[in-house]
Amino acid sequence: MDHIAKERFGYVGENTREREAINRPSLTFMQDAMRRLLKNKVALVCGIVLVVMIVVSAVAPMVCPFDYREQHYGHTNAPMMTVCDQQDSSGMGHTHIFGTDTLGRDLFSRVWMGGRVSLTIAIVSAIIDFFLGVLYGGISGYFGGTTDIIMMRILEIINGIPYLIIVILLMMILTPGMGTIIVAYSLVGWIPMARLVRGQVVALKQQEFIAAAEALGAKPSRIIIKHLLPNTLSVVIVRITLSIPSAIFSEAYLSYVGLGVRLPMCSWGSLAQAGIENFRVYPMQLMIPAICISLTMLAFNMLGDGLRDAFDPKLRR
Repeated sequence: MDHIAKERFGYVGENTREREAINRPSLTFMQDAMRRLLKNKVALVCGIVLVVMIVVSAVAPMVCPFDYREQHYGHTNAPMMTVCDQQDSSGMGHTHIFGTDTLGRDLFSRVWMGGRVSLTIAIVSAIIDFFLGVLYGGISGYFGGTTDIIMMRILEIINGIPYLIIVILLMMILTPGMGTIIVAYSLVGWIPMARLVRGQVVALKQQEFIAAAEALGAKPSRIIIKHLLPNTLSVVIVRITLSIPSAIFSEAYLSYVGLGVRLPMCSWGSLAQAGIENFRVYPMQLMIPAICISLTMLAFNMLGDGLRDAFDPKLRR
């Protein structure tokens, strides 16, 4: 090995300014999660798509010149961009942007009214799932022991009942409609949330800050609400985002098989069920609601994946 001369080395000094500089700003967990979420272009685009879908579903039926229940017998199965020339119509001179269905009803107003119904069912069901699942899973996970065993067995019994049977029984007892679908889905939809929260609470209650709260005399209700549940919030948010498309699909399926909302009210599922009858001749009557369902479910799923990556502490840099 060749000898390296000592003269080739020299002391370069010490830069105290660079040593004291902060290379990365201090961020909280939520701030860092939002920063990473905003860098995820796919999740950001999906979030914008969802905002547009929700706003249009809320506003379009109110500003559309055609009522979603109004029938135009002179324009049945009209193609897209057909101008209404029916004298007794409230939308005389206006354009049927998506055409009309077999009864001459404007598809544009019906699609967005159906979007309002489907999204309302999905979001309300997700909120109910959140409260039931978080409360049930938090109590079961914190107390453990016999309480946990009994509560989990009850949960498994409920989960063992087929969802379709619950819906059919409720349809026989209650009036078919949007409220019945929400109740039916909420009876079983909160179970995955409860299991997820219970697992998170079981892991968190072994932490030192929980032992400190117990040593200070905090009540179990305060420990669950103030300490345990806030630390499961990131996982719960991701679960809510992923449960909404499941509720949309369930509503669409029930409406498709005839167990959904009743006429003249409509949803994306009922529109798809009506459109499949004329699919070979008028394919747009099925394709438009199907595209809305697919686009909304895809956007929620991609946004959920983005939130999961943003809230994952293992990916924090």
